[in-house]
Amino acid sequence: MNVEAFIDARKAKGISQSELADGICTQATLSRFENNGKAPSLKILLKLCNRLNLSIGDIFPKVGIKNSEVVEAMNQVEFYFITSEYKKAQKILDDIKVEKEIDSDLYLRFLYLKGFLMIFNNEPVTEILFNFDQILLGEEVREGSIFSLLAYTGIGMTYSREKDFEKAEYYFSKVIERVYYCPTNTVEDTWRVLNIVFHSGVFYADIKELEASNALLEYAITICSENHLTYYLARAAFQLALNSVEENQPDEIILELLYDARAYAKINQNHVLLREIEILEPQFKKKDKK
Repeated sequence: MNVEAFIDARKAKGISQSELADGICTQATLSRFENNGKAPSLKILLKLCNRLNLSIGDIFPKVGIKNSEVVEAMNQVEFYFITSEYKKAQKILDDIKVEKEIDSDLYLRFLYLKGFLMIFNNEPVTEILFNFDQILLGEEVREGSIFSLLAYTGIGMTYSREKDFEKAEYYFSKVIERVYYCPTNTVEDTWRVLNIVFHSGVFYADIKELEASNALLEYAITICSENHLTYYLARAAFQLALNSVEENQPDEIILELLYDARAYAKINQNHVLLREIEILEPQFKKKDKK
């Protein structure tokens, strides 16, 4: 409840607590509300607000209004992760303001998005790790929760970026042990699990453990198929194509994966990936038969 708005309205009218409370409630009741946030009964609160010409809606929490706009903005940032449009994501995130005290879950999501963008933007390691530590050390975060797994993933990605693969694998292994048990009750939960599984697959491709990478990427595709989602399908198929190149698979297998990646990239309007496919594809197309 926005107690500050209530206090500001009282002070703007030059009314003391005792004057406002007179005939409505005791000054102690009003004091407990203003100082400790302990709301009186609705009837008393309505009378106090009426005396201040204040709408009850001005001090009640803004359920589904302000936060819905923030959530929609975060959804867009998360979607830009899927399409690798990190500059657009950063521009949106820079305008988002979230207070931990008001909505801790929203704040954790903000930290996760911020941390991943810091990785993509090549910001200093210490700053990235400090950001993820705020998730892992928060009292409201339990071990194995989706945000703790995202933090571990981000730390693993950070060490991988620095070519410290031993430390990176430590964090990715922690994630893989637990991600299969992570509930996906909403579409956003599924996005995050896909985010974790996909980036884990990319990491194992980077260290040339292609069997593990392929298993994770195929799991990401299974998640998409079972949930009727196209998110990360394009990038998973493209990484599988890159893995097939490393494995010296036949050109037709590589091309089939690239065609799949291109089809999904068009659906999600992933222009970044479409350009990468356009560069890679000609290397594996068979020459026209004479």
